[in-house]
Amino acid sequence: MTQDPFRARRQRLLQALGNGVAVVPTAPERVRNRDTHHPYRFDSYFWYLTGFPEPDAVLVLVGGAEPQSLLFCREKNEEREIWDGFRYGPEVAREAFGVDAAYPIGELDGRLAELLADRDSLWHSLGHDSDWDARIAGALNAVRAQSRAGKRAPAEIRDLRAALDRQRLVKDAHELDCMQRAADIAAAGHARAMARCRPGLAEYELEAELTYEFRRRGASSHAYPPIVAGGANACVLHYVENDKLLADGALVLIDAGCEVEGYASDITRTFPVNGRFSAAQRDVYEIVLAAQAAAIDATRPGVAFMAPHDAAVRVLTRGMVDLGLLKGDVDTLVEGKAYTRFYMHRTGHWLGLDVHDAGEYKEGDNWVTLQPGMTLTVEPGLYIRPGDDVPAHLHGIGIRIEDDVAVTADGCRVYTTAPRTVAEIEAVMEHLS
Repeated sequence: MTQDPFRARRQRLLQALGNGVAVVPTAPERVRNRDTHHPYRFDSYFWYLTGFPEPDAVLVLVGGAEPQSLLFCREKNEEREIWDGFRYGPEVAREAFGVDAAYPIGELDGRLAELLADRDSLWHSLGHDSDWDARIAGALNAVRAQSRAGKRAPAEIRDLRAALDRQRLVKDAHELDCMQRAADIAAAGHARAMARCRPGLAEYELEAELTYEFRRRGASSHAYPPIVAGGANACVLHYVENDKLLADGALVLIDAGCEVEGYASDITRTFPVNGRFSAAQRDVYEIVLAAQAAAIDATRPGVAFMAPHDAAVRVLTRGMVDLGLLKGDVDTLVEGKAYTRFYMHRTGHWLGLDVHDAGEYKEGDNWVTLQPGMTLTVEPGLYIRPGDDVPAHLHGIGIRIEDDVAVTADGCRVYTTAPRTVAEIEAVMEHLS
């Protein structure tokens, strides 16, 4: 893995620091139960700046006339490596990850006060971790205690995450490459699930097909707990039990993505368990697909983040009227948000190192303006719960279609390729007919 992108990101942040210091810890290991840990996953902000995969590590960026990147990490320990695996150690880490210097993590607290002395500002993610807030306060107090010796503590504490959120919103070439690879693997997983589906399977059996394909192709993990929702379960937006049987004649909604070098893909596909859409299912599906097409067409530089959502809502609302779910004038229904009974979420979110990625959606009172390099999902849906005023043949139909897009200079590029149209899906599943 090349270090050039990480070095360039650190340089951008160092320029913003002025005469300040930034402290960026990675995530700790988390206990699952008793003495067993969850699989380790680094902190996204720390990874964005270092690419360093181990726990118990901290990056300190020192701004000013002679900027420095300092890494604090675990020392080499042959006995622990027998049990837990390879450790870089400071000496190897310095060269391998392109930092100016690296030190044992045990030296951090002793050096931190020295690094903060006579600096104008401290950049820290205040409020995100109480233990780290206490460590930072201890270092600041250690500097203040030296005031009679002429040392001064930073007078200003700045929000590190706010600065990095703005930087992370626009992806560089390395990030876009990682996300394309994650998308390709996830698309293959969704195609596999379609090809292996048949009535009588359990939802978790399709989840297993996804997991197999993700890992077989080199993804490190799922990007989030997958949703495999058969029938009316698809009307529960965050359904994750994945333990029911798939019924003949029902649809199944799968929302699943994977991680590659920390970067997420996020794809949703909805398809018939028996390989053929019924007339009602097809009608609803085509409305959602048209809404997605409208949203994708509205995704381009210079428009507000909500433009794709607004485009999708208009198509969905028109479709709800055609289906008999809503009555009235489309403009009036959109203005009154009548559509939220059957479509209650936004049409997309930022995507990157986090599946709901870093970055604000508004600047002041205005929605963020899209620009080239931003990556987001486009995911309209319809979720038709039973009701006395709902046509019976539509009861329990839940459909979402989600793809990942990158904003380009003249529009956007859809970089997820799982089968999406009715014809494409039925072709993959024709073995069932």
